[in-house]
Amino acid sequence: MATTSAHTEQPAGHKEPFPPFNPETYASQLFWLVICFAFLFVMMWKFALPRIGAIIDERQKRMAGDVAEAGRLKAESDAAIVAYEKALADARARAQAIANETRDKQAAEAESARKRIETELNLKLADADKSIAATKQSAMSNIRSIAADATKAIVERLIGTAPSDGEVDAAVSSAVKG
Repeated sequence: MATTSAHTEQPAGHKEPFPPFNPETYASQLFWLVICFAFLFVMMWKFALPRIGAIIDERQKRMAGDVAEAGRLKAESDAAIVAYEKALADARARAQAIANETRDKQAAEAESARKRIETELNLKLADADKSIAATKQSAMSNIRSIAADATKAIVERLIGTAPSDGEVDAAVSSAVKG
């Protein structure tokens, strides 16, 4: 049977230092460091930084444009709000004017109807007063003859003989006056 084993040990007594700390390779490491740094510096200076600067400028321009657009839109919305409030105030004023006009018109119609009805009632009342006065006058003119007839009948029944018409008329006249 064959065994394999990996040989990982250094020869006895001598270890190699870590390459970046090896003093024999300092010069070449510094040379390549300067070349890589210069290359990266030039690449950043010529390509990456201008692109980043352009992106930042573009972004600032877009933000400034957006802020200006937002200001314009805000001014438009403020103008729209002012126009809306003015239209609303005008509509309220028109509605109030229409309500006032309608109220005045209905009040005038009601007043006219009231006066017309009042005039009709006054006419009916005057007619009723005339009718009452005529009835009263008629009753008063008949009352003397009715009173005379009643008096004559009462006296005849009480004393048994009917008084003369002259005596009855004199008694009724004195009673009506008193």
